Amino acid sequence: MPRNAASKTSAKSSSAKAAPKTTSKGAQDLLELLKEDHKKVIKMFDQFEKMKEKEDDDQEAKQLLVETACAELTIHAQLEEELFYPVLREAIDDEDMLDEAEVEHNTAKQLITELAAMQPGDELYDAKFTVLGEYVKHHVQEEEKEMFQKAKKAKLDLVAMAEQVMERKMELREELGLDAEEEDEDAEPAPKKTSRKNVH
Repeated sequence: MPRNAASKTSAKSSSAKAAPKTTSKGAQDLLELLKEDHKKVIKMFDQFEKMKEKEDDDQEAKQLLVETACAELTIHAQLEEELFYPVLREAIDDEDMLDEAEVEHNTAKQLITELAAMQPGDELYDAKFTVLGEYVKHHVQEEEKEMFQKAKKAKLDLVAMAEQVMERKMELREELGLDAEEEDEDAEPAPKKTSRKNVH
């Protein structure tokens, strides 16, 4: 996609320069933005576990929750791969950490692809989503404790990067047919007919 290529190029050229972090109080930095995404999907995995514990048999609600979480994870991974990891590779000397993060993304994407081809009630449906959740929680912990700390020390302009990520995120949400942002944490996501076909 030409749009992807343009985004990658602009991200590298503008953010790779190790500019000091903007200290403007009102602006959100990239790491805060990524942490918000992490919290949102972890909350969905926890909600799924509660449904299992209660033996909630609402297959439609379960499927919608799984599809929404998978769509959010797909967008999040793509944003990191396009706009965060390449800049970080240039700024820090830790190829192993970034290689492992990309392998973890690929494994999560494989589970997401498998879930997209399944229905609640299928054998291993619940197990696959539960394992995906465990995998994501482990990945999030490593990112927030190690990678984010190294990103802070690298003196990247995390505020400018956050702006690029937000812009790209809106494009990706539109491409996947998702609402602009479902920020109300307690609100049930509205059913979307288009989410299944595009989540991978």
